[in-house]
Amino acid sequence: MTIPTEPIGSIPRPAYLLEALGEHAAGRLDADGLDEAKEKALVETIKRLEETGSPVITDGEQGKPSFATYPLAGLDSLAPDGVVIPFADGHTRQLPRLTAGPFRYQTHAASYLREAKKYATKPVKQAVIAASAISLVYSGEELAGYSKEQFIADLVNEAEADIRGSLDAGADSVQIDFTEGRLSLKLDPSGGLLQSFVDLNNSVLERFSEEERKKIGVHTCPGGDQDSVHSLDVDYAELLPTLFQLKVGNVYVQLASEADPERALGVIAAHSRPEQRVFVGVTDPIDPRVETAEEVRDRVLQAARYIPAERLGTCDDCGFSPFADDTSTSREIAFAKIAARVEGTRLAAESL
Repeated sequence: MTIPTEPIGSIPRPAYLLEALGEHAAGRLDADGLDEAKEKALVETIKRLEETGSPVITDGEQGKPSFATYPLAGLDSLAPDGVVIPFADGHTRQLPRLTAGPFRYQTHAASYLREAKKYATKPVKQAVIAASAISLVYSGEELAGYSKEQFIADLVNEAEADIRGSLDAGADSVQIDFTEGRLSLKLDPSGGLLQSFVDLNNSVLERFSEEERKKIGVHTCPGGDQDSVHSLDVDYAELLPTLFQLKVGNVYVQLASEADPERALGVIAAHSRPEQRVFVGVTDPIDPRVETAEEVRDRVLQAARYIPAERLGTCDDCGFSPFADDTSTSREIAFAKIAARVEGTRLAAESL
């Protein structure tokens, strides 16, 4: 038997691309020069991901400003003082705030996919940001002439187009990033905010056929950034039952960094639906130590005691630089962890 294994998304960008980004921001490098550096990094990243043996790859998000904000890059009607995301070590990330409507994505994920497919020899999955995350750019005060209801209608249309465009462009699968799910329980322990997020995302997913949803998944994690997280202290048992209400065929669950994976697996077993494949995280991007293939194997075999092997897959807990933090984890460590995931998953499949 085989067990599917997939990366989640981002890979730290090489030094030459970071230098090019800085030079471009300073006005010393034109757009063509920056594009050349991005293309070089994309080609190198795809080559190295394929060399790990991973049967499915991503573009490593080499050209994205971040996993969360790529649809907004270039949108004029934004102010910088949006929702603040606090991390456990005290640092924060801040989303922009919408100042006027109508709302439209400036960039769709399919544009990154089409570039990756030029160079990939293996299937490419595409990550997209959840509608629920983008909904946070509309503040509590209504905008003149543009209501929250109008914004949500536009957002659902744009989120559908983001997913559908990726499927139409040949994505092997589409992964919806939903790190705000666990965070929502920190902001609202009652679970009301989480349920509203799931309902919003389902209003997008309901526009796809049952067959299409088999190729759509959702990823949850506690929001890694700069070797810290924003919601690992939130009990997984509060999130997972609601998470599995999402109308997707695949669920990618951070697990390697979980303090009590057995407990989490028990909740997953109780609430995942028979038609859903569960990809369990078997490598921790925040931990600088590279897992051995045997450690990965044992984590997979542990998960197989709760999840039927035919519904089991493996992944990394999270991307390795989701907020464009390219220094906390090195490219070398990222590729080594991915190689360990691939080999450990193979060993587990042999055992099973």
